[in-house]
Amino acid sequence: MLKFIVKLHPEIAIKSRSVRKRFTKVLENNIKIVLRRVDEKVQVRNNWDNISVVTKLDDAQTRLDFIDSLQRIPGIVQFIEVTETDFTTLDDIYKKTIELVGHTIVGKTFCVRAKRIGQHDFTSTDLERYVGGGLNQHVEGARVKLSRPEVTIRLEVKDDKAYIVTQTHFGMAGFPLPTQEDVLSLMSGGFDSGVASYQMIRKGARTHFLFFNLGGAAHEIGVKQASYYLWKKFSSTHKVKFVTVDFEPVVAEILENVENSQMGVVLKRMMMRAGSQVAEKLNIQALVTGESIGQVSSQTLANLSVIDRVTETLILRPLIQHDKQEIINIARQIGTAEMAETMPEYCGVISKKPTVKAKIDVIKGEEEKFDFDVLNTVVENARIMDVRDIDVEAKQELKEAESVADLPVGAVVVDIRSPEEEDAAPLEVDGVEVVHLPFFRLATKFGDLPKDKDYYLYCERGVMSQLQALILHEEGFTGVKVYRP
Repeated sequence: MLKFIVKLHPEIAIKSRSVRKRFTKVLENNIKIVLRRVDEKVQVRNNWDNISVVTKLDDAQTRLDFIDSLQRIPGIVQFIEVTETDFTTLDDIYKKTIELVGHTIVGKTFCVRAKRIGQHDFTSTDLERYVGGGLNQHVEGARVKLSRPEVTIRLEVKDDKAYIVTQTHFGMAGFPLPTQEDVLSLMSGGFDSGVASYQMIRKGARTHFLFFNLGGAAHEIGVKQASYYLWKKFSSTHKVKFVTVDFEPVVAEILENVENSQMGVVLKRMMMRAGSQVAEKLNIQALVTGESIGQVSSQTLANLSVIDRVTETLILRPLIQHDKQEIINIARQIGTAEMAETMPEYCGVISKKPTVKAKIDVIKGEEEKFDFDVLNTVVENARIMDVRDIDVEAKQELKEAESVADLPVGAVVVDIRSPEEEDAAPLEVDGVEVVHLPFFRLATKFGDLPKDKDYYLYCERGVMSQLQALILHEEGFTGVKVYRP
């Protein structure tokens, strides 16, 4: 049997009784939904100050699946892994404790903390002293220190059962989904939008996705994959929408009619207008962007102020004070960095000297030249789909990018990872030629490879290679496949 105790986020614990009750009930239900995918008979119990999880499956894979699942549920800041054991004497508890956690205090200071529930002929203090004394004598280099020890060993006794904490795990914290209102996140597929979406999911807001398509089919598929990944990994307990708006006609109208230096701000205002209309249609009260102060010309305070004035819809910017490297680091932690690295930058309009101090009167004057029927038409034709359908659709659209584990004779593997990834984990395939061509050079260098060979793209997870294979297919290299060993 495996048992985990889920600790409540401190911000949940300090709320009023009614709010805390609602939040913990939502979290309990979400834990059940996620863990029943691993064990249909899992027992999840709300104990007010914690939530206990018990499964009779005690194999190593189930344990890893439970840990991974709990770490990806919003609202869980920490959870402990507990081993249950029968006992008749204090010595039974001591022997089990040294077996399970003795190795964690070798050469370290430690203390034992115990809780006791039920009728026993010993007190919690007796238990702490007995187990602590035994560990102090029999673990090499271990030394009891009651104040600020390096390791705290936690025990709980309930009737004839003893529970020993064997490991502490950390979750993504935040609030349970959906304890906050829904939001609509503008997804470009880059580092910023993915991390901003994650931050809102983490705060308990059911996060829907809005994509302004500026780069064609390959760009749309890439953004759909990134959105599906975020939903599947962190918020699959609830349904969300993915909305696509074909923004190429809007960009064309801007390029033709708007003064060069004002185009970037006008484009962002058009996106906020469109996003606000989509949000109203879906009964969503706020938009989310990945903008950060000063990161690009459109993200100065002056420009953001002008952009915000285009709509009364609340615009949330969870990354507003983050540095780019901080955003990239979070993207790596949550698993979206690889997808973001493969996503081309489609800024739509490129100003030679973009304004960094937009004036609202000037911007409004430029927008008077814009045909708003174009904007209204693209919003009216927006495609709204259930995010769960992305996986099926993506497989259909990517069916030409065949994946293989066994390579035919004469095949050439193209390792498209970055040079840093190659150095960290070199790829060697017996009897097969491996060409190193980073993904960011495929567009210009793939055509130089010999035409009489079969090429199989390789990356660590297969996401990058699938996307790049599709792009190469569109460019006429239809024989490219994906290598997944």
